[in-house]
Amino acid sequence: MQGRRTDRRTRRAGEHVWHVHDDTDEFFLVLDGELHISLREPAGERTVLLPQGAVFTVPRGTEHRPYAPSGAAILMFEPAGTSTVGDRHDEIPDHLDATTGHALGT
Repeated sequence: MQGRRTDRRTRRAGEHVWHVHDDTDEFFLVLDGELHISLREPAGERTVLLPQGAVFTVPRGTEHRPYAPSGAAILMFEPAGTSTVGDRHDEIPDHLDATTGHALGT
């Protein structure tokens, strides 16, 4: 990635919405727990299971939905100003924080 980046550390439990980042990849590092990322790709839908210490990059333009049934601490790297719900998304439920990031440590 070029330019400014947002580094997000978050504790996530439950499901996120299906969404797409049209112009950026999204990098996940699982610090604790297990993260699942469902992907809708031309060949069909699949889910990637990421244990503690695993990394995964969702390519730009790929519809995806991260979720952690038991909770997971994750670190994400993406360009500054990237929305947590992407450029296109399902309806956002009240329990989700639709933001462009929080400072680390908050």
